Amino acid sequence: MMLDADLYSVQEVRTFLAKAKEAQAKLESFGQEQVDAIVAAMSKAGEEAAERLAAMAVEETGFGNVPDKRMKNLFAAQRVYEAIKDRKTVGIIRKDEENKVWEVAQPVGIVAGIVPSTNPTSTVIFKSMIALKARNAIIFSPHPSAAKCTLEAARLMAEAAVRAGAPEGLIHCITKPTLQATNELIKHKLTDVILATGGTAMVKAAYSSGKPAFGVGPGNVPVYIHHTADVAAAAKHIVQSKTFDYGTICASEQALVVDESIKRQVIAALQREGAYFLNEQEKERVAAVIMINGSLNAKVVGRSPQAIAELAGISIPTGTRVLIGEETQVGKAFPLSVEKLSPILGFYTVQDWKEGAKRCRELLDLGGLGHTLGIHAQDEAVITAFGLAQPASRIAVNTGTTFGGIGATTGIQPSLTLGCGSFGNNITSDNIGPQHLLNVKRVAFGIREMPPSQPVAATAATEAAALEAVSSLNVGLSRDEIKDIIKSVLAEMTAKA
Repeated sequence: MMLDADLYSVQEVRTFLAKAKEAQAKLESFGQEQVDAIVAAMSKAGEEAAERLAAMAVEETGFGNVPDKRMKNLFAAQRVYEAIKDRKTVGIIRKDEENKVWEVAQPVGIVAGIVPSTNPTSTVIFKSMIALKARNAIIFSPHPSAAKCTLEAARLMAEAAVRAGAPEGLIHCITKPTLQATNELIKHKLTDVILATGGTAMVKAAYSSGKPAFGVGPGNVPVYIHHTADVAAAAKHIVQSKTFDYGTICASEQALVVDESIKRQVIAALQREGAYFLNEQEKERVAAVIMINGSLNAKVVGRSPQAIAELAGISIPTGTRVLIGEETQVGKAFPLSVEKLSPILGFYTVQDWKEGAKRCRELLDLGGLGHTLGIHAQDEAVITAFGLAQPASRIAVNTGTTFGGIGATTGIQPSLTLGCGSFGNNITSDNIGPQHLLNVKRVAFGIREMPPSQPVAATAATEAAALEAVSSLNVGLSRDEIKDIIKSVLAEMTAKA
């Protein structure tokens, strides 16, 4: 009997979970060297397939471009691997000799990996490696518009792991994604933790599943350019970052906030890097295609400036890399101020860093709380002020926020899942790595004795307080009689203690 798509996908999830449970139990007995060899093989497989997977993703989704998607795949396969390859994830991973505490790593079990359509193959490479590095199994739920390339990436990771000695059944991917299948995966009793990368609705569903979940939030990233900034370098970093894969990484810049005193310099520098500043009429036409019914228009996500210009019905110069429109307001009624996931930037002018900080906060409040903020400045006091006050988990200084946020050009944990902390209703503000997919047990030795409890001696104040309390009850006894009774009771209590 043929099952309909919903029933088929739900049964597929249950089958995958049973296989993953069995395989993960075997992996849990592996030593560190065995685990590391498996992850190294997966890294190599991701590296070798980077361009092919990139081409598949662009063809299937229409988002981004092949060269940049290839770079994202290589970032996952190479940079993430380099960051995690020497991390201890098996057995006793740390000994605190002074306090006599041992930390012991134990896998969480089965990971549900939610995969976005904007970064489908790189996310699979990344999540597969960090899951197996911590001796877990993982089951992927792809976005329906990226099902084929996600499935292929998962297949490659699974085959590479098995060739390196891993048990079969550690990595699976839903072949016919449905909402029912995803719900089954994130709520099933065998699922232990959820890694949710995707839209706000999907992340909320993960958090409401009853399972531990690492989610992300939207990244309406503001970038402040202070008058002390190296303007030429700032413009180069911003355009390179914003145009990477046509803006599909959620840490990419969304709006520039620029000191009035350097506005002309910044505009000229951006233009030299391929930015086109829209006139008022052009800005209105572009703004009109950014949102549809209050939500981001999928037809602009990950598209080239030329495709967006055609959609908006405007002409732009040959070689344009990013579209920029000046704006003065923040809110959903002003589309240039929202997260656009495309090579479009809002441009705001402010008088000083204090006004700049206020504007950046407004942009974060609109839809980027806890994610990422950029600042270009040489004044350390201003950088410090932004770092202390702004509600963003990553403050990228003098670098593109796309690359700074994921740890490509900064020293933070290389990752493709960026937590937003309590600012963005997430459980962590970290860049996610294998350490988040471990249970860490503590073997704690006794290092001091607990002092015995000492009886509290009766004092004159204690007796006086008791005397006043009892006297007020009018029990028909003289104060001397009451006093004798209290002394007798306190003496008896002290003797028993």
